[in-house]
Amino acid sequence: MFQAIQSVAGQGDAAKGAMHAGSTSSHAASDNPDPQAGAAGKIFVVDDDYFVREGICGLLQDVGLEVEAFSSCEDFLDGHRHGPNTCLVLDVHFPGMGGLALLRHMREVADHTPVIVVSGSSEINEAVRSMKKGALDFIEKPVARDQLVDCVMRALVQSRQSEEISVARGEALRHLQGLTSRQKQIMALVLSGHPSKNIAADLGISQRTVENHRAAIMDRTGAHSLPELARLVMSTQWTPDH
Repeated sequence: MFQAIQSVAGQGDAAKGAMHAGSTSSHAASDNPDPQAGAAGKIFVVDDDYFVREGICGLLQDVGLEVEAFSSCEDFLDGHRHGPNTCLVLDVHFPGMGGLALLRHMREVADHTPVIVVSGSSEINEAVRSMKKGALDFIEKPVARDQLVDCVMRALVQSRQSEEISVARGEALRHLQGLTSRQKQIMALVLSGHPSKNIAADLGISQRTVENHRAAIMDRTGAHSLPELARLVMSTQWTPDH
């Protein structure tokens, strides 16, 4: 069924791509983010070196960002409340809980705050380990201002997008969960490519009843086409068992 849904969802992609083809230039600007665009963002800085910590905070505050600093991973966990439009600038080496252990913990508790790792080590293995644990980027110390600001702005964009996707997914799932058992059954068959006539015969109901259920499904989910409905279902990882 999942492959069938992907196929239906893909039917709308070509048209969608054509509609957005002319907007490529407007999105290109995101490669060079404007620092002031992230002025509402909040950055958490975790580093046990006071001077490095204060230096990073100063660079970020200079471009209008709100900054909260911590000297250890444990202090960060005690005071951090993850949310949209935030990111974490994190050192790797600490007494006690290390930066990579904090990364692992954040992923385990589904904290998707984007993380930028900074380290005095230039070893490629450390960068690779950081990225595998979920870091968005890796910066060597001493931290260059432009590189840091660019990375932070990209992280804030990702944070906002992740939050928007999460909210949209939750809303879509609520719509799907509001369907009746019969509607869910018919939706699964429709997205698997079965025509209404065949669905009616298989379920022992009239074709008009199937069409009425299809219309109710589209109305309750807010989908305007089958490809849109399929994309909504895929975004929630919904299955007929839900």
